[in-house]
Amino acid sequence: MTTSNYFSAVGGLPPQTQLLSSKAVFTTAYAVIPKTVMSDIVTSLLPHWDGTRAWILSRPLSGFAETFAQYIMEVQPGGGSERPEPDLRAQAGIFVVAGEMTIELDGASHHLKSGSFAYLPPGRRWTLKNNSTAAVRFHWIRKAFKTVEGLEPPPPVFTHEDECVLAPMPDTDGKWATTRFIDPSDIRYDMHINIVTFEPGAIIPFMETHIMEHGLYVLEGKAVYRLNQDWVEVEAGDYMWLRSFCPQACYAGGPGRFRYLLYKDVNRHPEL
Repeated sequence: MTTSNYFSAVGGLPPQTQLLSSKAVFTTAYAVIPKTVMSDIVTSLLPHWDGTRAWILSRPLSGFAETFAQYIMEVQPGGGSERPEPDLRAQAGIFVVAGEMTIELDGASHHLKSGSFAYLPPGRRWTLKNNSTAAVRFHWIRKAFKTVEGLEPPPPVFTHEDECVLAPMPDTDGKWATTRFIDPSDIRYDMHINIVTFEPGAIIPFMETHIMEHGLYVLEGKAVYRLNQDWVEVEAGDYMWLRSFCPQACYAGGPGRFRYLLYKDVNRHPEL
């Protein structure tokens, strides 16, 4: 079992005495959206959602990251949606960081709680409801599915982090490990959503440079992250948005674990 404390304290407003200085930055290669940005005044209301507000962290943007959108959703008791997804092409990855809720997919109900993950294939009818007495907060990643002739659609996934194997990276003594919610060998899926865990002192020991776009939401701890030519300090509640080929590395200085929710696009040819 993995004992985790996922960051979920979004909302509110800063006092008038707070300094304007921030590590928020938007460049041609990456963006950093710190937790201090995620206040009440940057929320969105969504059609056909009741008792709900959203912090939209990333969206397809020409010339930048173009494959996905990522939200933090907050649904109050009794809230939810009978028509959550307006785009039949869209698949969904959902990860719960606080509270409980129910997703109904094709008539079958699934109870989700903090640490639960759901993958919902495109074109399938689903609903979401908070039947509990407290607000539920979750990450919702939306991506237009890339169909491939002769390849059947991927099945849904409902699981919990505690049910998944923490897979260590080779030659790291388990100090750098990944929780994979979607089977990385199953080519039917065109995106992966993982939790990456670094023990204090662990590093990404080279400058990763690759085609996959990334959304990285820090769930726990703090670290120094290398983004293109810059070192950026990040902590629980911060979000990083990386376009293709942005060089990246990480040093987890401690004192506790550093963990983040990671999106990447996989298993498809680039469009020409």
